Amino acid sequence: MALRNVKLTIAYDGTAYHGWQTQPGFPSVQSTILDVLKSIFGDDTRICAASRTDSGVHALGQVGIIEIDSPIPTENLPKMLTDKLPPDIAIVGAEDVRRGMDIIGEVTNKQYRYSICTARRRPVLKIRHCWHRPGQLDIPAMDQAAKLLVGKKDFKSFAAAADDRKSTVRTVFRCDVTAGQGDEQDWIFVETEGDGFLYNMVRNIVGTLVDIGNGRWKPEKITEILEARTRTAAGLLAPASGLCLMWIKY
Repeated sequence: MALRNVKLTIAYDGTAYHGWQTQPGFPSVQSTILDVLKSIFGDDTRICAASRTDSGVHALGQVGIIEIDSPIPTENLPKMLTDKLPPDIAIVGAEDVRRGMDIIGEVTNKQYRYSICTARRRPVLKIRHCWHRPGQLDIPAMDQAAKLLVGKKDFKSFAAAADDRKSTVRTVFRCDVTAGQGDEQDWIFVETEGDGFLYNMVRNIVGTLVDIGNGRWKPEKITEILEARTRTAAGLLAPASGLCLMWIKY
C-alpha cells in the first residue's frame, strides 16, 4: 500500500486531559489518540492537529492529520478508532487529503463557542461544559462590546502574557453574544469566529465581556483595551470548562 494522508475530525470532553498536546507526565488528548493509532498502524504513526486546545477545553470539531500505509478503508476509520478510545473522545469523520497538506497553515476559519450559565442553581449535568456564574448579565452591552472586536486587529491585550508569538494580529470575522432560549433561558453563549486565535485569547475575551456585562466597564472599553496592547488592560480569564472548539475550515 502507498502512504496516504487522512484528515480526522475529532470530538472530546477535555475535562480529564491536560489539553490537546502531548506533555510528559500528564494525560492529553493527542497522546490518548496516538496510543490507539500506534496499536493499529505501528509505532511510527504520528498525528498533528490544527488547534492546541488548553487544559479542560472541549471540542466538537478538532482536526488532525495522520499518514498511514494500510488497506483499511477511510470510511471505516471513525468507528474503528472510536471503539478503542475512552468514552470522552470520538473520531466523528475521516477523509483522504493530499500529501503535504499543511493542517495548521491552510486553516481559513475557526469557531469557538463559550457557554455561561447564570442560573442560581448549579447545572450539575452540564457543569463540566460551562462557566457557572450566578446572576444576571447585560447581554446587549456584551454584544455591543463583542462587535468592536470584529475585524483585523492587534489582540495582544487578549493574549496570555506567556504568548511570545511575533505577530499578535488576527482577524475576527464574527463575535456574537446571545441569550439561550426555552430550557436554556438562563444561559449565555459567546460565539467567536476568526482566522486564528492567540493563547487564551477567547477566554480572555469572554472574561472581559463578562466584566462589561456586570457593569464594571462600558462596551467602549474594548477599544481602549485593544489600543493598550497589554494583558493587564483586559478582564479576567474565563474558566476553561465553558470553551468548545466547534469547527475548523480549510
